[in-house]
Amino acid sequence: MRFMLAVLALLCIANAALAQSFPVRPVRIIIGFPPGGGIDTVARLIGPKMSESLGQPVLVENRPGGAGVLGTDIVAKSPPDGHTVFLGTMGNLAVNPGFLPNLPFDAAKDLAPVTQLVSTSFMLYVHPSLPAKTVAEFIAYGKANPGKLNFCSSGNGGAPHLASELFGAMAGFKATHIPYKGSAPCIADLIGGQVQFTFEATTIGLGHVKSGKLRALASTSAKRLSMLAELPTASESVPGFEVDNWYGMVVPAGTPGAAIQRLRDEVIKAMNAPEIREKLLALGQVPVGSEPGDFAAFMKSEGVKWLKVIREAGIKPG
Repeated sequence: MRFMLAVLALLCIANAALAQSFPVRPVRIIIGFPPGGGIDTVARLIGPKMSESLGQPVLVENRPGGAGVLGTDIVAKSPPDGHTVFLGTMGNLAVNPGFLPNLPFDAAKDLAPVTQLVSTSFMLYVHPSLPAKTVAEFIAYGKANPGKLNFCSSGNGGAPHLASELFGAMAGFKATHIPYKGSAPCIADLIGGQVQFTFEATTIGLGHVKSGKLRALASTSAKRLSMLAELPTASESVPGFEVDNWYGMVVPAGTPGAAIQRLRDEVIKAMNAPEIREKLLALGQVPVGSEPGDFAAFMKSEGVKWLKVIREAGIKPG
């Protein structure tokens, strides 16, 4: 018993020492999408603030490919020391493990949760040439013109893709999905008129709405957004349709608990800094912050929810 107590005491001392010493070199935040998307914006907002507290540079690296799989795999195979983290979306962390076959990693075994960062609603964006200025008119157009509507997304099985499929199913029309390697190129082609609509984050599309390049018809939140009170929710026209995307942080499995806790604490501290929190809220990103265990349970429940949508919509990996 004395031996076991001594071992536990040494482990506690070692854990405390690690918490004090971590990090000892720059921290890399890996993102599975190109620059310019909502998740990229959030990472670049919190990165500098985290760097101030950690005493090391926090570098954001964009590794697009495979609907976030490439970036996730890089982190899953990185040394488990807390210096390489993955900032992923609902699609990356909750959907991909159950949706995409032959992943090069096992999410349950190779990744460890840190925290949920933010929750964000989407907006329904359409190209201004589309003769629909309300959700009801948009649905009527979709029903009257089967096969003529194309929508883009940041990748197959991601939140924008699933939101669009769910909306079409609930509204009663079918549109063709065009997957992209990220939100920014999707929005670029929507502006160019190559596709007609998408569901995407306020972060990436609102500026284009203000400039007249896109039209916003609705938000996917349960209630109207306080910053856009005049914009209806999609559920006002399609009862029950609500979609919240979210971003979360994970690290390689085996990362010491002290490093995970330090990362969690610094992320939450950065998000709650007044100037950062104000910017996040202005972009429709609501800071959350959660314990690792709670985040693990949340990811599991989200996976169950959205994989059910995938099965019912007949969505196949592309």
